[in-house]
Amino acid sequence: MNMGNRIAELRSNAHMSQFQLAKVLGIGTSTLGMYETNKRKPSPKVLNRIADYFNVSTDYLLGRKKLDADTPDKPLSKNQKLVAYSIDPDISDEERRDIIEMVKIAMKNRRRV
Repeated sequence: MNMGNRIAELRSNAHMSQFQLAKVLGIGTSTLGMYETNKRKPSPKVLNRIADYFNVSTDYLLGRKKLDADTPDKPLSKNQKLVAYSIDPDISDEERRDIIEMVKIAMKNRRRV
């Protein structure tokens, strides 16, 4: 799904007309129509307004997937956690989280091969 479709879907789910959303965003109705048909892209300022209004991230509107450490991936198995936590009993929680992230990266790379 592209950005225009996402904007149109959010607007439709909120039971708003293009006129109503354009007024909220401070843009013209035809401008919003061009966003929804992918003939034009919103400026970063307007993109933020859309995201804020619908309580979504700009990454969602742009169609990006979350790639940071907070991405809810498949949970680690009990054995994977044991490996991560048994490396050294005296390491900090931050270091343990780093080890878990390395295990997750290794799991993703294994799936790609």
